Amino acid sequence: MFHTISQPMRDRMNDLEAKDSQDRIDGTPRLQRLRQITHDTGKFIALLAATVPPGHIIEIGTSAGYSTMWLTLAGRETGRTVTTFELLEEKVKLAQETFQRAEVEPLVELIVGDARDYLPTYKDIAFCFLDAEKDVYHACYEAVVPNLVKGGLLVADNAINHQEVLKPMLNRALEDDRVDALIVPIGNGQLMCRKR
Repeated sequence: MFHTISQPMRDRMNDLEAKDSQDRIDGTPRLQRLRQITHDTGKFIALLAATVPPGHIIEIGTSAGYSTMWLTLAGRETGRTVTTFELLEEKVKLAQETFQRAEVEPLVELIVGDARDYLPTYKDIAFCFLDAEKDVYHACYEAVVPNLVKGGLLVADNAINHQEVLKPMLNRALEDDRVDALIVPIGNGQLMCRKR
């Protein structure tokens, strides 16, 4: 799967990795920063998404589309599109540019708006990647888990580096009898939940 990363996709990944690194040191305001996942986290979610049962692949929090590109590798492998949600207009524009430059537009449905308004209509979710503002994690978790297919996965970023803020949601997931869950020390820490 990783051997199929096209040169346009690789170039856009490199551009976004460089911009994300610069954002972290140059004083870019928090909401304007990309705050994207690490390269190894991208590989991790792509591998996981390629192994799930039939159903939707969704992403909550597109930013500039870096993680979405990784998910399109799984989508291409399994014949699915990736539905991704983003609230901020400036990030939507960056994501649209990413999908065009990386030549993955046919594999992505970008929805502009609050994912919480749309999630109740998504049944049969096979894979969900959650990487948004931390105050929405709990509501997104509770909206997604009932709609996961058996064997479906929810992966939430920042489970280690934002552990204190996410503690109530993480505890809920780790004690939830609807899923098997653990925290994986990849990137900033990934909460991984598999629907029973």
